[in-house]
Amino acid sequence: MIRIQVPATSANLGSGFDSLGIALTLYNQVWMEESDLIDISCKDNIEVPTDETNLIYWAAKRLYDLCGHKLPGMKIIQLNNIPMARGLGSSSACIVAGILGANRMLGSPLSRQDLINLAAEIEGHPDNTTPAIEGGLAASAIEAGRVYSVSVPVSEKIRFALFVPPFELKTEKARSVLPKEYSRSDAVYNLSRSALMAASLFSGRLENLRVAVQDKIHQPYRSGLIANLDDVFRLSYELGSLGTYISGAGPTIISMIPTEGAETFSKYAVARLREKEVDGWQVQVLNTDPQGAIISME
Repeated sequence: MIRIQVPATSANLGSGFDSLGIALTLYNQVWMEESDLIDISCKDNIEVPTDETNLIYWAAKRLYDLCGHKLPGMKIIQLNNIPMARGLGSSSACIVAGILGANRMLGSPLSRQDLINLAAEIEGHPDNTTPAIEGGLAASAIEAGRVYSVSVPVSEKIRFALFVPPFELKTEKARSVLPKEYSRSDAVYNLSRSALMAASLFSGRLENLRVAVQDKIHQPYRSGLIANLDDVFRLSYELGSLGTYISGAGPTIISMIPTEGAETFSKYAVARLREKEVDGWQVQVLNTDPQGAIISME
């Protein structure tokens, strides 16, 4: 079987709406091989579709169709470590696993750039899919159906503390609250900060992150959809966060923190959540994944 390991991703990073994303050291594992039937199962207790609506299978079939091949069926085994509908790229991980596995089974007819383009086309934007494939911090733009992107490493000075709530938030709902138009001043506000974010994460200029994370495009409109958001933001900064933001469409909240003292931050964050009776939230500190999705044979 082919095994594909795909990292979780965090999109937007506050100011980089639909353009910035990072890969994180939390992974889904997928095993795939051609079969006469559709046979889909999980190594965990997560419920996933077991028919042709399964996103991994659907994405794989999309690539087969694109290459002019019939896909009679497929055996897929999933190990789902990335929480679903939490703003950590679970759907992107499925799409990337499906097309990378299918491409390998067909003898790799599509280039890496082709796969990046197809993943973004399926997902609708490249901010999660590109770092899932490329790793690191990815800045992406789409022009005429092609993704133009650069992936760079994130400074070793920075870790990412995930505050994962016990509830889901569908991307469709999170997008529905956004305005259709923005003022020029708001656009400039975000453009300047997203550029500062990319440069600061790469260079390790920690003092810039609290400004770089600020945003007027999506977070002010989505904050009302996430219970206890104000409490989490406040306690994260009280504990020394360099910059805190809504991951993707939410509801996960991420704090960028200094590598030195990351374990202490996590311990005290859990205690503070308990003090504030913010129940069910989990705190996990991750690094940036430098290489993106990996394919191997088993």
